[in-house]
Amino acid sequence: MGKDVIIACDFASKEATLEFLDKFTDVKPFVKIGMELFYAEGPAIVKEIKKRGHKIFLDLKLHDIPNTVKKSMAVLSRLDVDMTNLHAGGTISMMEAALEGLTREDGTRPLLIAVTQLTSTDQERMENDLLIKEPIDKVVMHYANNAKIAGLDGVVCSPLEAGKVHDTCGKEFLTVTPGVRFADGDKGDQKRVMTPAEAKKIGSDYIVVGRPITAAADPVAAYKRCCEEFIG
Repeated sequence: MGKDVIIACDFASKEATLEFLDKFTDVKPFVKIGMELFYAEGPAIVKEIKKRGHKIFLDLKLHDIPNTVKKSMAVLSRLDVDMTNLHAGGTISMMEAALEGLTREDGTRPLLIAVTQLTSTDQERMENDLLIKEPIDKVVMHYANNAKIAGLDGVVCSPLEAGKVHDTCGKEFLTVTPGVRFADGDKGDQKRVMTPAEAKKIGSDYIVVGRPITAAADPVAAYKRCCEEFIG
């Protein structure tokens, strides 16, 4: 599976999102729709962006009892997204139920990936807030392996962990990595970050890039720069 850059369309409205996407006249980038936009506009925004020819990563990070997640994934599968996700912390049984719900009658389904630990979480916060005392890389690898056991396609993880996830779970197990910034950019609220070129070198399969593209003076140029650095 080829590498790709996913643009995080973290906008508050349909108007702002479509105005941004209108800038891309000669290419249809893979886009991420997160909670803010989905909760503001609902399934209609997913259908609109899909109709425009974009691949979609629906980033809602489901985390609930297995039966609820199974039924919710069945609804999301009908939106024809290309990738969606959940929290690995919901247990193997929840992930297995999600996969069952996401799979359509004809056997097709979107890619399903699990969030290990959010990129805003560091060792100190994990220990103090979550009472998880193990080293963060050990926790991430354990969660990633649980996702593999459950039959998922990969995980969302820090680019700093992508290589190790592949070592633990195999090269075909996908790594989708946010926390990517240009070398001359601002880290924002991400704690664990890497440049597109570094993410490529360490083996990330997909990178998710938000503000370095969406807040750029020339978003199309920033996207193309990102693709050049990551895909080559």
